[in-house]
Amino acid sequence: MSDTQGTDWHGLAIEQLTWHWEHLARPRLEGLTDEEYLWEPVAGAWSVRPTGTAATPQAAGSGDWEIDFALPEPDPAPVTTIAWRLGHIIVGIFGARAASHLGFRQCDYFTWDYAGTAEGALAQLDETYAAWLAGVRGLDAAALARAVGEAEGPFAEHPMAELVLHINREAIHHLAEVALLRDLWAHR
Repeated sequence: MSDTQGTDWHGLAIEQLTWHWEHLARPRLEGLTDEEYLWEPVAGAWSVRPTGTAATPQAAGSGDWEIDFALPEPDPAPVTTIAWRLGHIIVGIFGARAASHLGFRQCDYFTWDYAGTAEGALAQLDETYAAWLAGVRGLDAAALARAVGEAEGPFAEHPMAELVLHINREAIHHLAEVALLRDLWAHR
């Protein structure tokens, strides 16, 4: 999608996410261990845990692991582990949006089979990132201009292009948090 000056806004939005992913975020995840993945930097941190052992009154997930969860979210928001943060990115940022708008398989907090290992989580992250990115690449100017719809609550009346930019912000923000947690782990 280009404006009258020839600016490829669609391409720039894709480049923003892919550049961050390829040069900063994904390389920072190399060598992630299970111990680091599940490390709780403070008491009461939210994480991904074996089913039935959640640290919260509510939990979500459909497999052997579930994610700590509560609605409404406590104030202040809890500190989270790398496992929790990756689960949020996998499901809440890339997967659910790709499922709602771009033809990806069902993906929501309650039916997701959360990974109990770093390797499993990184495979899920790569899968949902790829699904989101492929879907966004396939959007034409009309699809980017169309209202997002009810699946996105506050974005319902906004153009899909705005949701794409929002997902970029969310991914960059949360992946930077994971990088900080890795720094704290290395210097604990």
